[in-house]
Amino acid sequence: MNQRATSGSPFEEQISFSRAARNGDFIAVSGTAPLTPDGATAHCGDLYQQTTRCLEIIKHSIESLDGCIEDTIRTRIFLTDMDRWRDAAKAHGDFFKEVRPACSFIGVSRFINENWLVEVEADCYCATQSEQAG
Repeated sequence: MNQRATSGSPFEEQISFSRAARNGDFIAVSGTAPLTPDGATAHCGDLYQQTTRCLEIIKHSIESLDGCIEDTIRTRIFLTDMDRWRDAAKAHGDFFKEVRPACSFIGVSRFINENWLVEVEADCYCATQSEQAG
């Protein structure tokens, strides 16, 4: 059974995508931009805070599909300025210190909104309780 999650982003309906989708034990979270609840860009110019905001949205999306952030097995961080990767890496490290998912940093030319410095994707595997017991 497939489940879908929304973050309320105005782009979800416009592009026809879900913030996150769950199929069985797997959750995939779409490229997540640093948006405020009203759809504005959060923390313009601050890559660390924008990355943190993306990760907060991702965490909420995972939890809305009955997963937990500790289930994250892979993240992808897309940056418009690779020279600033350490700011995004610090935010990722602060957020995933104990989880340590596989992670990639990918340079891109730009995003839909020129004020976005980062987008983040995540994949999760939520082991069923029977697997955890065995």
